[in-house]
Amino acid sequence: MHPQESDRFGTLVFTLSNPTISLPGKVVCKEFFQALEACHADKWRKWTGGCNNDKHELNMCLRKVRLDASARNREHAKERRKKVEDAWKELHRDD
Repeated sequence: MHPQESDRFGTLVFTLSNPTISLPGKVVCKEFFQALEACHADKWRKWTGGCNNDKHELNMCLRKVRLDASARNREHAKERRKKVEDAWKELHRDD
């Protein structure tokens, strides 16, 4: 198993029983996990670097998921911060 499958990654949960990333209503990077698992089944390729390309593609997929989640979280934080600042302005305007 890969460390990405057994760890929490922000809001994404990686499961040990299924080599995919579970999102509400979505499966992310499933084909990359499956390709790497198939490659690792051949021990010779696994230990001689034959699976490096598959691993790189999986890493790029996970990176894209992480960057997309970060961008969404940043936008949500900006919206929340704007609401707080507006509330403070409204509170201090009455003084």
